[in-house]
Amino acid sequence: MLILIKLILAHLIGDFLLQPTSWVKEKENRKAASPKLYIHVLIHGLLVLLLLWDIEQWPIAVAIALTHLAIDLMKLYTQKSKTKTTWFIADQGLHLLSILIIWIGFTKASIDWQSIVDDPTVLGLITLVLFLTQPTSIILSNLLRKWADSIPSQPDQSLQDAGKYIGILERLFVFTFIVTGNWEAVGFLLAAKSVFRFGDLKKSKERKLTEYILIGTLLSFGTAMIAGLIFLSIAK
Repeated sequence: MLILIKLILAHLIGDFLLQPTSWVKEKENRKAASPKLYIHVLIHGLLVLLLLWDIEQWPIAVAIALTHLAIDLMKLYTQKSKTKTTWFIADQGLHLLSILIIWIGFTKASIDWQSIVDDPTVLGLITLVLFLTQPTSIILSNLLRKWADSIPSQPDQSLQDAGKYIGILERLFVFTFIVTGNWEAVGFLLAAKSVFRFGDLKKSKERKLTEYILIGTLLSFGTAMIAGLIFLSIAK
């Protein structure tokens, strides 16, 4: 496990601390012809050797460097201006997956997936966290639809899908606070949201909007709280 942590640390240092924005732009412009791409890959390999501090582990460093190069090239030649965010997430996910596979392959480490799958606490956590994201957003959207239709739409006044992601984040925060026993943080989060929303509600002078936001917030927080309590009962 220590080797895996060192490999992830090497990735974080190489990709985020030792890669200037100018290198990223040059790679996007010149792709495989960019010298910065190969310097970047070399840095990753050297970081692995440095953190592992064992020259006999050079095959791991080489494997990390080569897979990193392949993933970066795939990203550079596939991403478009509109898909940069998607490809950034996919790129990081593929890097972490390759690190996990290399760690297992070279160290003969084993993960007891059966015990994980059979653990109700782990499955309960995954299920509840997943439920609090998109599924809850869809459920609340349908519950509030009849009131949402009566409120004038102002698409230019907010970011696209911002409300959905704010709701997901706040539910995950509330869930985390509850399962860790920090109930006071839930009150702080609710107060903070109320402060930010106060200006919008004051300017709107629209009672329907105020009631809609209040109902949505209470439903969102309430769902997260119930999910947290369910997990606590499973984890006992």
